[in-house]
Amino acid sequence: MKNKLLHILFRYGSIIVILGVILFFSLTLPHFFSYANLTDILRSISIVTFVAIGVTLSLIVDGFDLSVGSTVSIATVVSASMMVWYEQPIYIVIGVPLLIGAAIGCINAFFIVKVRIPDLLATLAIMYIVSGLHKTYTSGYSIYNNMQFQDGTKAPGKFSESFLWLGQGEWLGIPVPVILLIIAVAVVHVFLTYTRFGRQMYVTGGNEEAARLSGIKVKKVRTLAYVASGVFAAFGGVLFAARIGSGQIDAGAPLLMEAVAAVFVGFSIMGAGKPNVIGTFFGAVLIGVLVNGLTMMNVQYFMHDIIKGIVLVLALSVTFYYLYRTRSGKN
Repeated sequence: MKNKLLHILFRYGSIIVILGVILFFSLTLPHFFSYANLTDILRSISIVTFVAIGVTLSLIVDGFDLSVGSTVSIATVVSASMMVWYEQPIYIVIGVPLLIGAAIGCINAFFIVKVRIPDLLATLAIMYIVSGLHKTYTSGYSIYNNMQFQDGTKAPGKFSESFLWLGQGEWLGIPVPVILLIIAVAVVHVFLTYTRFGRQMYVTGGNEEAARLSGIKVKKVRTLAYVASGVFAAFGGVLFAARIGSGQIDAGAPLLMEAVAAVFVGFSIMGAGKPNVIGTFFGAVLIGVLVNGLTMMNVQYFMHDIIKGIVLVLALSVTFYYLYRTRSGKN
């Protein structure tokens, strides 16, 4: 009976927690469970979910990318500068940050795959380097419409309506970032589940030596995983700039831990027990619901992290306890 209950909680525990949190806020706050507020929650988690998808891909190949937060930051200020400083067309404004994200992923992969530095140490070092680079690039200033430079001159450009539409616009009543989020989650899920390369990523993460002996090009798989991680984080940075209409330094700093939390909560969705993009999405939803509900309840901001931590522990404890018992043969 105990093992059966644990199995049920393992498969549905996190979903029960999410539904419980939504029910609590819905009963407590009269305007919480409304279309407008729910779409606001989805809009708010769109950026962190893109970042979390990148972390998910690195975890699938048994790695970990700590540089995603800094990648968001540099992508945010670069996209803003392309528009405000240099008045570039939108494809340049979006394309350059994505190329930078891919380059950061390549550098991470070089040190991890070729030099064999442990992933945590390599991406930590890159995180610091990229963080310093984006602050040096902007001289420590945020970028905004017609900003004034230190020499007294003003930047010639400002954010275009077409770019801001990516972060603030709606299509058929649905926020554009939510549409992009749903498309990204669906495409990555199909890729990981139904394509050969997606399955190779899971095999590589499960047992690298066995994957190599079976003919999988392990180095290529791991490299592309880190490149994809950088690109998704960079796109999150572009969305961030489009949403707030400025290029904020250190924009991605708080997103790293939220993305990691979303990924690990996703381990327990439907008993996956491994990184998966659907679980990552639900993990991001849990965090978004918590932040939104606590804000509506006027809970002081410095209490948010405590409450988020408690709920995340509840969502994760059954999953990892069950996995421990399963692997140790106690079930």
